[in-house]
Order: sequence, then structure tokens, then C-alpha cells
Amino acid sequence: MEKNLGKVVGVNGNLLTVEFSQPVVQNEVAYALVGDTRLKSEVIRIRGNRAEAQVFEDTRDLQVGGEVEFTGELLSVELGPGLLTQVYDGLQNPLPELAEQCGFFLKRGTYLRALDGEKQWEYTPVAKAGDVLRAGDTIGTVPEGLFTHRIMVPFSVRGKVTVEEPIAAGSYGIDTVVAKLKDEQGKVREVTMTQRWPVKMPIKAYAERLKTEEPLVTKVRIMDTFFPVARGGTYCIPGPFGAGKTVLQQITSRHADVDIVIVAACGERAGEVVETLREFPELTDPRTGKSLMERTLIICNTSSMPVAAREASVYTAVTIAEYYRQMGLNVMLLADSTSRWAQALRELSGRLEEIPGEEAFPAYLESVIAAFYERGGVVKLNDGGTGSVTIGGTVSPAGGNFEEPVTQSTLKVVGAFEGLSRARSDARRYPSIDPLESWSKYPSVVEADDLAAGQQILRRGNEVGQMMKVVGEEGTSIEDFIVYLKSEYLDAVYLQQDAYHEVDGATSAERQRYVFERIVRILKTKMTTKDKAEARKFFQTLTQVTKDWNRVTDGSDEFKKLEKQIEQMLAEVTVHE
Repeated sequence: MEKNLGKVVGVNGNLLTVEFSQPVVQNEVAYALVGDTRLKSEVIRIRGNRAEAQVFEDTRDLQVGGEVEFTGELLSVELGPGLLTQVYDGLQNPLPELAEQCGFFLKRGTYLRALDGEKQWEYTPVAKAGDVLRAGDTIGTVPEGLFTHRIMVPFSVRGKVTVEEPIAAGSYGIDTVVAKLKDEQGKVREVTMTQRWPVKMPIKAYAERLKTEEPLVTKVRIMDTFFPVARGGTYCIPGPFGAGKTVLQQITSRHADVDIVIVAACGERAGEVVETLREFPELTDPRTGKSLMERTLIICNTSSMPVAAREASVYTAVTIAEYYRQMGLNVMLLADSTSRWAQALRELSGRLEEIPGEEAFPAYLESVIAAFYERGGVVKLNDGGTGSVTIGGTVSPAGGNFEEPVTQSTLKVVGAFEGLSRARSDARRYPSIDPLESWSKYPSVVEADDLAAGQQILRRGNEVGQMMKVVGEEGTSIEDFIVYLKSEYLDAVYLQQDAYHEVDGATSAERQRYVFERIVRILKTKMTTKDKAEARKFFQTLTQVTKDWNRVTDGSDEFKKLEKQIEQMLAEVTVHE
């Protein structure tokens, strides 16, 4: 087949303007040729007989008059068994293999296959000859670590297909033809264990999209109780640098009630990404007792990597997440940080000379962010099962300003807002989610009345605290002072959590309901003390006992003993009417 070649007529940073004579399509992959080196790029705009392509590599030595080869294929990822435990870059190059081939400095123009073509998989056929299937239906299965990986009818198939010549059970490589499918026009298509799918097109090979209602338990108390996330929902974690965004993401990835975790480090600092790469293989998965990496996949694109690849890394991650959702699995995608992704869009928009929006971000920023988060959700599969993709993105607004465009555009589309506070992180109140600024549209794991009572105490306690800064403690009534102490007690024993403690680091939904119900009972109790000093001393002691209670195992003798001690302390200050 004749190659479709174009000529470079303009170079602006990583943006090429290419003149072409044969048809070219949006999001098509093209290779800029520099000697023997082929630099991967993506067509992002077409005007007349000129296409603008963003190059995913360093563009030095590229010049006007150079050749660009258009491939006719959209920017895609390879989907199949072997994705889990991998560390990829934004273009799905396996980084360990890339490092092994190139050494410490990655050579530009080097692209490796995403999946291991040599590895043998134990294949079990599911579909029989003559079965009529649709896109996304299961042809066979192979074991992939903890999961049964489904080999599916390619998502690009339209209409119904009939299975012909299914392969027998056995050990095969991923490129082995496992079945032949005949479509309604009589055309036969060979199917292997892998398929390719364009990253910027959502996978929709399911029966219907369902409403997100079921809470996703992360075992972080302030999230599950006050600002919950739903399975298949979306949430964002904006906050200033150093407020604990990355740590909170790592905690949720370890303890959240999901099958698979995909971490997209789309422009995060290299130091933080290296820490993630080192820690994840060492972390023990609480669900299985094995390495957490066995059900994790990392897309690594640090801020020191080419800016254009940042955008690709987000779409690569969400496409792989949708692929595993098609298998009936619950997937959590953590994007860190979407601000760097938006900055990449801003840089690209500037080079395209588009009309800028607020703070020079592109005018279409909001729709691009919305399109990404909308790829989450719960779906009902063709076989009646369900799968979900829950998307959580961190935002790094400059100076912690939540009014900037990326945060505001994100807030319009997500279902929960876990805003981190500089004041709380400076006070070492972790997780540093601001209980007065954050919100969620999803149902909590605790009773609605109890939740409302807790929120009211936090608000009233904050009001009294602000008043005390003006009039001082001596100008505050004993009743208001006790309200303030109750809010501080709730903050200290429930909102804050010791991530390093074996028990306190992860609190189940059942324990959250049990403990919060008793804490709310304390908050509602009308109390009397001799003076403010006695009230402060009482709450200091109560706080310490409750913290000790948080650190013991449910139902143990020590758990019951400390609960009884709390009840006895409460009885001593209760006003009996």
C-alpha cells in the first residue's frame, strides 16, 4: 500500500503544520521523520490541505521541508491480558522494558509493544460454533492474576456476528486466532486475544448505563460519612501543594472497595511518581494479603516528560478502565493531577492560536473536562452483569485558589468535592479535607439525621471559634464554649485519621455507622460543668479515650471496655431534665 506522506511547512515547539495531498482524519497518528528516527504525533486540527499535529517527543532537528508519514490509524491502545501490574507512559510504552533497552536516558522515537507477545495464557473457550454474539460479548477467558480476563468480541464490531471455528482450550500467545466471526454481510473476521481501541472514543459495548447510587466505601471516615463517593461516580480533590492530595489518593487506592486501581500520573512531579512506583509493589493489599500492584496499573507521565503526552496519558488510562469495566469489574481511576493536564491543553491552544478563555485556558476547557469525567459510570452489560468506573481527579490550583478555571470547570461535572485546606494541613489535621467547604451529592454510609446533626455541630462550632478570636474565651458563654469543644471533639476523633495505624487507618462502613451513631449521641447530650476549665479537661480526656477506642479491633474486650468508659464519662456531665 502506498504511503501517505506529507511535508512539514511549519514548526512551533511540539506543533507541526503539515501539508498533505491524500485524505487525513482527526486524531490520526502520524510519524515525523528525522533521519532514521520516527517521532509519534497526533493530528489535532485540519484546515484545507494542512494538518496540525502535536508531537509526543522532543522536536529538535525537525525542520520545514521534512516528511511526515500518516498511518491512517487513530491514536489507540492495545487491550488484552497482561495489562495489570504494568507501568506505562502516556503512549502505552512499558517503561521497565523501555528502561532496559535504553538505559537511564530514554531515546526518543523508541516505541515498544504494550503487551508481551511471547507469554502463554491458559485459554478457555466460552462461545461455541454457531453462537450469535455482539460487540463486548465473551468469546473465552484466561486467568490474569486475581481475575478472570474475558476475551471479547471486538468493540468495533457492528451488529450481530456468528462464531466460526473457535479454538480448543489450551496454552496460547496473545496473537493466536481464538475464533473467526462472520458478520451479517458474510464477511469473516479473525479474532485474537487483543484488540485496539481509539483512546478518545468511549467504549459503549454495553446494554445500558445505570444510575450511580451505591456508596463506594473508601474506609476514610470523613469521605464515607460526610462527603461520600458513589460506585461509578466522580469526585475531585483540589488543594494547595503539600496538603496531602497524593497521599489521600494512595490511601483510597489501597482501601477502596474496588477490584482494579488505575493511577494516571498525568504531569505530577517526578519525585512523587517515583515514590508511588517504589511504594506500590511493597504495599500489602488488605483484601488479598498479596502485593497491591497485582490489581494496579500505573500510567506514568511526569511533568518533566513531553507536555503533549500528558493529555494522551489521561485518555489511555480511562480507556483501559472502560475495558476492565466491560468484564464486570469495578475500577477506580485516579488522575493526578488534572491541573497539569489542563496546562498542557493551554499550551497547545496557545500554539494553535485559538481565542483564549479565562487565564489563557482554552474556551472549550469545561467541555473537555466534562467529556473525561463522563466516561465514568455504572453500566449493565449484555450478559446482565454490571461494571463500573469511578473517576477521582486531583486539582492543584495555584496558591490554593479554588476560584481558578480548572477547579471551577471540574466542580460543575463531578458528584463530590473533597477540598483540601492549607490551614488544616498546617495544623496536621489529616486527611486535610475542609469539612465546611466540601460537599457531595451521593448518599452517605450513615443515617441522614445523624449526618445532619454532625454537620450542624461543625458549623456552629466554627462560628463560636471565629467569635472567640474577637471576644476571647472569657467573653463566650459556657453553653457556646461547650458547642465549640464538641465540634473540636468530632474533628479530632472522627474527621482525623491515622493512616499509619493498622486499625485506625481503615474504618469499615459498619464500624463507621456504629461509632458515628454514638458520637452523635454525645454531641446531642446537654452537658453541665462547673466552669470552662473543667469543660476543657473533660473533653481532652474524652478525646483521648475515643482515639484509643478508634485504635482497637471491633468487638474485642478492649473495644467494649473503652466504649463503656466513654458512656460512664458522659453520664457524669449529662443534665437530667
